[in-house]
This record gives sequence, C-alpha cells and structure tokens, in this order.
Amino acid sequence: GHGQMGVPFYNSPVEGHDVIVPVNSIIGGVEGVGQGWRMLMESLAAGRGISLPAMALAGIKFVARAVGAYATVRRQFGQSIGQFEGIEEPLARIGAFAYLMEATRRYTCGALDQGARPAVATAIVKYNLTELNRKAINDGMDIFAGNAIARGPRNLLAHIYSWTPITIAVEGANILMRTLMIFGQGAIRCHPYASTEIQALKSGNTEAFDLALWRHIRHVVRNLFRSIFLSISRGHLAISPVSGPAARYYRKLAWASATFAILADLTMIALGGELKRKEKITGRFADLFSCMYLGTATLRRFEAEGRRTDDLPLLHWSMQFILAQLQHSFDSLLKNLKIPGLGLLVRGPIALWSRINRIETMPSDELGAQVARIIQTPGPQRDRLTEGIYVPDDPNEALGRLERAFGISYEAAAVDRKIRNAVLAQELPKGRPRELVSVALESGIISAEESELIEEAETARNDAIQVDSFTVEEYFSSTPAKPQTSEARHFASDN
Repeated sequence: GHGQMGVPFYNSPVEGHDVIVPVNSIIGGVEGVGQGWRMLMESLAAGRGISLPAMALAGIKFVARAVGAYATVRRQFGQSIGQFEGIEEPLARIGAFAYLMEATRRYTCGALDQGARPAVATAIVKYNLTELNRKAINDGMDIFAGNAIARGPRNLLAHIYSWTPITIAVEGANILMRTLMIFGQGAIRCHPYASTEIQALKSGNTEAFDLALWRHIRHVVRNLFRSIFLSISRGHLAISPVSGPAARYYRKLAWASATFAILADLTMIALGGELKRKEKITGRFADLFSCMYLGTATLRRFEAEGRRTDDLPLLHWSMQFILAQLQHSFDSLLKNLKIPGLGLLVRGPIALWSRINRIETMPSDELGAQVARIIQTPGPQRDRLTEGIYVPDDPNEALGRLERAFGISYEAAAVDRKIRNAVLAQELPKGRPRELVSVALESGIISAEESELIEEAETARNDAIQVDSFTVEEYFSSTPAKPQTSEARHFASDN
C-alpha cells in the first residue's frame, strides 16, 4: 500500500497472477460481468456523501472541543486568550461550521437512507464539508500556535492536520468536484426540462421536444419575473414555509434561488455545449448551488430540533455566512459572465444592482462573540455541538487532561471575578487575581475552598498547556515526527 501522510488509509493498486475468480464471487453473478465500473460510480455517488463528510465532521467536532477548552485554559496578560477578539473570530468560524456541517450531513444521509442516489448532492457535501474542515483545522492550528506544531503524545491537532489533505484529494478531488461535477453535470441532471429536450432530440421525437421546449420557455419567463420581483422586494414577496427567526432566511434563499435559476438558464442557452469547458463559470455556479444546499440543510436542522433558543447564535451566524458567500459568488459570476448580446447588461447594470442590493453581509462581531462563547462554556450545548466524538475522562490522555483543566478553570473563573470586583471596589490592592489570592483569603473575600480551587486550576492549566520534549535519542527512536534520513543528519549536526 501507499504511505499517505503517515495515516493508515488503504488505497493502492491490487496485483495478482494466475488468479481465478469464480463466477459466483462476482457481484451480481453472471449479469454483473462487465458492470464493475458502473457499480463503482454508483457506489461513489452515494458513498462520497457518507464516509468523507463523516471524517470531516469528526475532525471539526474534535477541533471545536479542543480549541474551545484550550482558549479558556491558555492565559495571556492575566486572562484567557478566548476573550481576545482576535481569537474570537476563528472560534466563531469553528463553532458555526460544526453546526452547519452536522446539519448538512444529517440532511444528506436522510435522503440516502430513503434510497435516493443524489450524485450532485453528495458531490456538494463531500466538497464543501472537507473544505470547511480544512479551514477549521487551520484556525485551530493558529489558536494552539506553538502547542500545535510540537509533535508528540500531548499534541491534539497535528494528526488531524496531516490527514486533512487526504479527504480533499480522494473520491473525486475537490477542484474536479467544484468545476466539473456539481454544476457541470448537475445542470443537466437537475434541470426540469433540459434532459427531456436532449433525449427527445436523440430519439427524433419532435412532438416531445416541442412540448419540453415550450415548457422550458415558460419556466424561464416565470423565473425571470420571479427573480425581478424578489430582488426588488429583497425576498419579502416570497412565502416562507415556517414562521419565527428562520423565516427571513427561507425568503432570502427563495430570492437567491430565483436569481440562480434565471442565470443558469441564460448561461446554458447562450453557451450550450461550451459551458462544460468554462470551468471557472461552472465553478461559480457550483458555489451558488452549494450555498443554497448548505443553507437549506442548516434551516432544516434548526426546525427539526425544535427551534432551540440557545442555538440562535449558531443559526444566525451560519446563515449569514452562507448567504454572504452566496452574494460574493453572484458578484464574481456577474463580473465574468459573457452572454452574447447580454454581456454589457449583465456585467454593467445587473452586476451593479447586485452589489448595491446585497442578499446578506458577513455576521457581526457581536454575533461571532456569542458563538465563540458557546464552545468555551461547558454544558449541554457544547456537548451537543460536539456529539459523537470520543472524549476521554482519563487525565493521562491529552484531550482528557485538557478537558479536566478546562472544567476546573471555568469554575475558578468565578473566583477570579470576585477578586477583580474587590479590586474595583478598592477592597484589595491593584494586581492580577493570581497574585492577590493570599491577600483575598486573609481579607475574607474568598474562602479556603476557593483558594484551593484557584491553586488546583493553576496546576491543571500549567500541565495542560505543556508540550512534549525529547532527547536526541528519543527523537530519533520514538517520536511520531521522526524525520527522513537527510533531515535527521541535519538535526543531529545542529545538536
């Protein structure tokens, strides 16, 4: 087998000599002979919506769990680094991505469970979930910083970082998924009339073609007027299937869907068979299609889980992010779309109107701070967001050690606030809470138990943020980051 990023991942050529395969060992028996490639493609069409999205989701849930704990435990300038706005930004992305990715996985697996084989939908899921996981692991590496690059038993992220490119490359590389499969294939598969028109032409059935064509024209005209009215009203003329906080996002998705539909039809009519070779254009259409799919799945999760009030920050951040990405893709598509006879109109007034009348903007800093707090707060919501991953209780395991320090640090934070409030009330001299523990105890501001909690939290915190170190002999013999021969010689010569 191949050594793929040092991860056990069985993927290699199979070679045999004088091998006899009995007919009854062929999948499908005699009728299955020669059908292997079709079986493989059908298997991939469903499988790429299950295995790799599940791996990506496991990765981001682990990252959310670890990073939320580490941002609380790791302190700088007397406070947890998760309280710094610069750290809140990536924390918000990680937490919200975990929410919308789980929504998308469930939504897709629900269709597969019912027997559907949605090749385009599974391509969307594989591409987007692996890409979002890549962004999340990079954010996690940034937050852990030096702790993330010191390989060894204490390192929580390096292994995930190593196998992330595998999920990008296999079962259809992501560039291929985006530029060829999602819209390049989906434009025909998912269109209500295009496939019928093509089949009618191939069979010479002019009556069926005429019927499909006139229905297609009626479809285009209806979408054109729908797109115009929804754009002018900013989606308010659309009917939402639900009430409550998610309704505005349903209407905005309806607005986006109408605009997507008319642009897709105009592009297909204008470019015809050339469209598949316009991979930058099909890639942008794929981005639009992906955003609508992820948004639909996210809204479905919120409704299916009973519109949980505590999940509103996750819903709002996720949907505003998705719709802002959708708007960016519209702007990019209109800027580069060259439709004969309509090019100046599309790239001029229509593109300008799209930039002015934006579907959505990126989430606010305040909303991001709320999401960041969710993954930094122990309790049921954090557990639900990271449900399904292994969280050890053993403090001798890296995540177990960090989780223990996280829990104690969170409890100790309340004692810190008591000391800070006493300083503000001038009951204690100025200083950092850790430096004032003994004075606060003597003054009766905190109890002996609270003083012990502070000391225990400090010890646990200091232990949790330590990294592995090795002697030269240990480094060459047992470290997971064992270098290649040339690198080993260089390391030895420097030490």
